[in-house]
Amino acid sequence: MCRNMPTRKVKFEPGKFYHVFNRGNGKQDIFYNDKDRYRFLQAMYLSNNSNSFRGIEKLDRGKSGYTLADIENLLNNNDVEHDPLVKICADCLMPNHFHFLLQEIQKDGIIRFMQKLGNSYARYFTEKYGRPGSLFQGRFKAVCVESDEFLKYLLFYINILNPAQLLEPNLKEEGTKKFNEVWQFADNYNWGTHQEFMGRRKSILIDKGLLGEIYNNEDIYMKFVKDLLRSKERNKIWGILEGLTLE
Repeated sequence: MCRNMPTRKVKFEPGKFYHVFNRGNGKQDIFYNDKDRYRFLQAMYLSNNSNSFRGIEKLDRGKSGYTLADIENLLNNNDVEHDPLVKICADCLMPNHFHFLLQEIQKDGIIRFMQKLGNSYARYFTEKYGRPGSLFQGRFKAVCVESDEFLKYLLFYINILNPAQLLEPNLKEEGTKKFNEVWQFADNYNWGTHQEFMGRRKSILIDKGLLGEIYNNEDIYMKFVKDLLRSKERNKIWGILEGLTLE
């Protein structure tokens, strides 16, 4: 079976979906503020390209307030073709870790994308904060997704359960005690792809792909995630998502 405990021994193949994640070394925070998070998103976009471009250093030395559209224009102005290595279908940035749902496009695309991203962001973080040693806890982890059911539950896990646990840390064990508060918190969380699936935001980073076909409007998506968040069958949900936690 492809879906099991997270490992880098998983075989990456173009066309397949993978849950990819990592956290800070020693569980330390890897994002201290929104500028760090936005710098990570910038690096995600520039790293998802088979064509090399080191122009992000120009952004670091320049004025603040660059958008992803500014970066896209920077590539265009420097005649750098955007040739993506992967489809980034979903993501979520948490204080000390991140989650991606990726579909590999090019051979070895996920490995190349993650290496470029890790090196770029670690270099930025080290230079900014003067922190020695490795930023991340070893190599990234990956789980292959083999079924549509797992794919949908994984989207719920990335977009909703992760931010929700910032408000309700025992959500996994005890379920949702204050649904309205938890939903409002997750619904307003900006550092994931929930906003894209709710139709409130478009990003040049995200290609929803098959998930965009399954949830082709925000009402279908919202009903799905709200129903799961209310669900009393949390053991079933977490059983399906076995192997995805960073514990």
